Amino acid sequence: MPELVRLYIRNVFAGFALSVVFVGLLLWFNVANLWHLISASDVGYIALGLLVVFNTVVFSGVQFGIAVMRLAEPEDGGQGGRRDAIPVLEPARVPVAAKAIRKR
Repeated sequence: MPELVRLYIRNVFAGFALSVVFVGLLLWFNVANLWHLISASDVGYIALGLLVVFNTVVFSGVQFGIAVMRLAEPEDGGQGGRRDAIPVLEPARVPVAAKAIRKR
């Protein structure tokens, strides 16, 4: 099996574990009254399963993205871009004619 596929499968398992912990904490702290909604419904197990599945998709995607970004080889320690001085622009003074205000 290719290394990238193994990496993806590992991150899906990590995302699943994070999802189970996250959904468990959501139910434990009763966020948005989720515990009552799931436990009082006769099809609450479907809602619980969907919460776990969709959070698994999110967390495994994030885990895989982080893992792929970390695969990059370190750069050779270049100095970055040019070190030109940033030009400082002076504000232009534009003469404007103003009418005198008459006092009544």
